[in-house]
Amino acid sequence: MKQLRVDIWSDVVCPWCYVGKRRFEAAVAEFSHGDAIDVVWRAFELDAAAPRTAGQGSYAEQLASKYGTSPAKAEEMIQQMTSTAASEGLELHFDRLWPSNTFDAHRLLHLASARGVQEKVNERLLRGSMTEGRAVGEPEVLVRLAVDAGLDEQETRTVLASDVYGDDVRADEAEAQAIGIDGVPFFVLGARYAVAGAQPKELLAEALKKAWESVDDDTNAGWQNCAPEGC
Repeated sequence: MKQLRVDIWSDVVCPWCYVGKRRFEAAVAEFSHGDAIDVVWRAFELDAAAPRTAGQGSYAEQLASKYGTSPAKAEEMIQQMTSTAASEGLELHFDRLWPSNTFDAHRLLHLASARGVQEKVNERLLRGSMTEGRAVGEPEVLVRLAVDAGLDEQETRTVLASDVYGDDVRADEAEAQAIGIDGVPFFVLGARYAVAGAQPKELLAEALKKAWESVDDDTNAGWQNCAPEGC
C-alpha cells in the first residue's frame, strides 16, 4: 500500500508547534489519502539549557529576555499567539507556562513511537505544557502525562531512570542541524518537500498533494521548500 511519511521536528513547549500540529491535522483530514500518511515526530529542543523544574518569573519576562525586547512587547507576542491558537481550537495559558527542559520528554516520545502511541503522547505533552501549565521536565509530571496517553507506568519510570533513547534524541537533533532546521515546527514530507513554521492549512495541503504525487518518483528532483507563494 502506498504510504507517505511525514517527519515533523517539534518541541512540546512550543506554542507554534501546537498550532502547526492542528493545521497539519486539518490538512490531513481533507486529504483524499489521509489514511496513508505516516507521521513521525522528531526531537528539537528550543532550550536545551532549561531546568527540569519550573523556573522563576513570568513567561512574558522570560520571552522578553530571550528576544531582547520589552515585557510590554512580549505581552503583545503572547496575545498574538493566544489569539492564533484560539482560532485553531486551542486554549493556551501562558500565565501557567514554565519553559522546561524537554530532553526526557523527547526520550518518552521515542518510547511512545516504539509502542505505537507517539501521536497520543505528543498531544498529551503539548496539552499538559501549553494548556495546563505542567512542568514537563519533571519526571513525575512526565510519568502522569505519559500514562494518561497510554504508556505503561513502570516502563516509563524505567526509561526515565536510564539513558535509553537518549541517542535517538541526539540523532534527531543532529539531522535537524544537518538540514538547516533552526526553528520549529518543521515538516519534511516524503523526504522531498519541506515546510517551515506553522503555515496555513492550505499550504500544508498543497505540500501533501505534491509529496504524495512524488512518492513513487525515483528521480533525483532535489529538495523543495514550500512557502506561502507555493511549492
